Amino acid sequence: MAIPIAILDCDLLLHGRGHKTLDRFDLDSVSDNFLLTQFGFPREFILFLVELLREALCRRTQRSRAISPEVQVLAALGFYTSGSFQTSMGDTIGISQASMSRCVSNVTKALVEKAPQFIMFNSCPNRDPSSREQSFQEFQRVAGFPGVLGVLDCVQVAIKAPNSEDSSYVNKKGFHSVGCQLVCDARGLLLSAETHWPGGLKDTDVLERSALHKQLQDTEKGWLLGDCRYPLRKWLMTPVDKPESPAEFRYNLAHTATHEIVDRTFRAIQTRFRCLDGTKGYLQYSPERSSSILLACCVLHNASLQSGLDAWTLERTDPLEQPESLEQRPEDRDSQAEDLRQQLILKHFS
Repeated sequence: MAIPIAILDCDLLLHGRGHKTLDRFDLDSVSDNFLLTQFGFPREFILFLVELLREALCRRTQRSRAISPEVQVLAALGFYTSGSFQTSMGDTIGISQASMSRCVSNVTKALVEKAPQFIMFNSCPNRDPSSREQSFQEFQRVAGFPGVLGVLDCVQVAIKAPNSEDSSYVNKKGFHSVGCQLVCDARGLLLSAETHWPGGLKDTDVLERSALHKQLQDTEKGWLLGDCRYPLRKWLMTPVDKPESPAEFRYNLAHTATHEIVDRTFRAIQTRFRCLDGTKGYLQYSPERSSSILLACCVLHNASLQSGLDAWTLERTDPLEQPESLEQRPEDRDSQAEDLRQQLILKHFS
């Protein structure tokens, strides 16, 4: 199956420096099944990406032996979705490891530049009432939980140990990682993705330092849902730690069923983009480049969802880990948030 695609960079391989590669690769020369199997996406979406990134990729490869945007996109998608090392994927599509590395770097940078276009929190306070109301309705249809703007979680992606003796990237499980704080809507579309956090930071510390935290401080209508690792706030509803009444149990059940969307979404992202799947090995890059690759995959996830692909088609079915409850000091408790949650329980779950 690798033979047809080997012609992608044949001019580079045969003629070396000083000879241009083909300006345009005819994707019609390979089957739909080949593209989907090797690169994880259907032909139409690959063509969409090529056009989306063409200007940026041409800008980065203005030299005599430039690799075409088509080849660069295919090389990067192959790496993101296979979980293979760049050398292996480079062999598959017929380019050198050095060329493969440049392709992944160029496409990653181009996708990161597109992040503001594809990852937007339109339900932020006082910005878009119609979008906010749509979010409320879509989430309430899941399990009856009202007023939800998005569901929040912080996930870890394994990376190689940084060259420095920096222990801030060692997470609570003992391996090096970058932390990614995600918010998604009821469809699995990412509303926020901050991928640059050292894995050793607690989820609460990431939240407090994040742009999202500043954005939501003045929210007057609606809230995010976070699990028991987060503090209860007026804009962040968490489960009742020790439910006693039937209403509190119903609240917790609705909260869990709704919050699970963000866990499912990240599992689907890891399954589609196997380079992020820790079971196949960690990312062999610096924290900074690993964070960029993670953000690029988040952009691709949203772009594919907005193009009509199913967010959860490839979702793994691993059992969810039970998070450890936050041990909150009395002085850190928010009495107004506690009153708001109690009113919510009484009004909607009694």
